[in-house]
This record gives sequence, C-alpha cells and structure tokens, in this order.
Amino acid sequence: MSSQYFAEQPVAAHRPGTVHVVLPDVRLALGTDSGVFSPARLDPGTRFLLAAAPPPPAVGDVLDLGCGYGPLALVLASRAPAAQVWAVDVNRRAIDLCERNATHAGLANVRCVGVDEAGPDTAQLPERYDLIWSNPPIRIGKPALHAMLASWLPRLAPGAAAYLVVQRHLGSDSLQRWLEQAGWTAARFAARAGYRILEVRG
Repeated sequence: MSSQYFAEQPVAAHRPGTVHVVLPDVRLALGTDSGVFSPARLDPGTRFLLAAAPPPPAVGDVLDLGCGYGPLALVLASRAPAAQVWAVDVNRRAIDLCERNATHAGLANVRCVGVDEAGPDTAQLPERYDLIWSNPPIRIGKPALHAMLASWLPRLAPGAAAYLVVQRHLGSDSLQRWLEQAGWTAARFAARAGYRILEVRG
C-alpha cells in the first residue's frame, strides 16, 4: 500500500518532473514526483473539472480535497486571489510538492495540510467551506471513500456546493446514488469522455 499515491509516506524512488497546466485564464508549471497521483501529466478528470466547474467564490474558504501536487488548489487560488484555498491530502510527498508549487507560483493564499494533522475537526482548518473541489481517490475503495466524504461534506457552508469528478466506469453513478441515500442532493453537473462531475449540496 505504501507504493500507492494514497499512502501517507510513498516508498517509490523519487523521479521529479513537471506538469504544465495550460488553461485560457491560468498557466502553471507544477513540480511532480513519483508516488503521487498522475505525476506525468494532468489527469483528464482534473482537466475536465478545471474546465467545466463554475468559478469559485471571490472570497471565503475553499477546499481541494485530495490535492495531490496541487493543480486544482493552485488554479482555484489563481482564479480567486482573495479567497483562502485549503489543500489537504494524506500523501506527505504530495503536500510538500503542493507547498513548493504554491510558493513558486507566488500564490500566498494556498494552505497545504496533511490530513494526519487536518481531520475535519482540527482547529487548524475552517469549520465551513464555501466550495469543495475534489478528484477523489476512488481506488481506496468504497468504504474508505464514503467515510472520507461523510467526514468532509458536512463542512459545506449553507448554500455551498462540492464538485466531484469521477470516471463513469469507476463508479460515478453508484457514488451519486450513495450520496443521495446519505441525504445529499447530488446531480450530474457535466459529463465528457467517460467522466462525470457531480454537484453535491446539503
């Protein structure tokens, strides 16, 4: 398990690289490494979420749940420079990369926090978020995924939404059904090339 991107301390040998995020409004060069999610290219689901999700609120606290080396968090921070972006992940290598990438990009409104020190109840994090974005770690398995979402989604502020991107063949429809059974309003916000963006509200 420690070789997986959802391990706290990946054991894969370091292999630094760079991924370029090129969007109409944002251009970033992000440092990557082995042992993190999609280190060689911008994952298609992440790219779809960046392209299709509605813009973040101009101010407030927003969350990138499972931030990896930071593509979602840094784009959120670029698009909403007056907002505070919280980037959380279990993977310490990913958190270190996210911090370095934010510093390199000059994005002082990004806070990268390891989930071992940043469970939803920690005083280090806000009690409520005005937006949540996530390309969730589906491969951790349904019980762990459901537990993760059940911990973080209740932190949505009244009227706020979460946007989750999931591949159809990895269970986007079953995740939508589970969210609805758990009491959330979950709707398909967008779909493209086998990916679904789910909009989740309380």
